[in-house]
Amino acid sequence: MIKIPMTTAGADALRSELNYLKSERRPKIIAAIADAREHGDLKENAEYHAAREQQGFCEGRIQEIEAKLSNAQIIDVTKVPNNGKVIFGATVKVLNIDSDVESTYRIVGDDEADIKQNLVSVNSPIARAFIGKEIDDVAEVKTPNGVVEYEIVEIEYI
Repeated sequence: MIKIPMTTAGADALRSELNYLKSERRPKIIAAIADAREHGDLKENAEYHAAREQQGFCEGRIQEIEAKLSNAQIIDVTKVPNNGKVIFGATVKVLNIDSDVESTYRIVGDDEADIKQNLVSVNSPIARAFIGKEIDDVAEVKTPNGVVEYEIVEIEYI
């Protein structure tokens, strides 16, 4: 089975969501189903059908999270020796050479990626361009608008 890389923060977030779904959300849905059953005829009971639909979504998400965690290779970047190179889990500060704008990105697993929080997937073109680079190296990122060059300014393993 293929292991998918995930940071410890990503794994903790999934475990937290799983705990919430199992300990809080699932019991509320079960109670809603029981309450809706008391209203009588299930064929025309919209509350019952809505609660059953919510139950299906909740159970599906629980299974999805459990599968992700079972296939995850959790990497704690703070325990990886600092070799001065960009690796999975590293936080990278870069300078766009053309626009002279600094940006900071953290390279994370596919399920953790969120560009609004500057979390980029390890499989994204920008992360692939950064991996293996050292401070002062230039990474070329192929974009739809052409090649963009970034200078690696800082690398943190946090």
